[in-house]
Amino acid sequence: MEQMITCISCPVGCRMTVTLSDSGEFLSVTGNTCPRGARYAKQECTAPERMITAVIPVRGSDTPLSVKTRTPVPKALIFPIMEKLRETEVSAPAAIGDVILPDVLGTGVDIIATRNLP
Repeated sequence: MEQMITCISCPVGCRMTVTLSDSGEFLSVTGNTCPRGARYAKQECTAPERMITAVIPVRGSDTPLSVKTRTPVPKALIFPIMEKLRETEVSAPAAIGDVILPDVLGTGVDIIATRNLP
């Protein structure tokens, strides 16, 4: 089975052809111009991950707090994590990098603040 994907590891945006076995195992990639493209293709086609960014309410404030995952999480967990964030409310103050939700949904990844909130 073949998949066409565009690499997002650098600004070049190589169009790559990824070959997978019938069981979904990574076999090969063509079209990449650097090793980062090959790593991206394998990860994207076998275990895709994404960064999540969102805003959550702050008690007593009209200004929400922007947050993100510290590192990418499995793509399949985007909606469950967003649901968890929907249930989350914080109090001021918060600083960039503060852990808002540690180990969200057992992923080992923290949700952190991306702005200062006095």
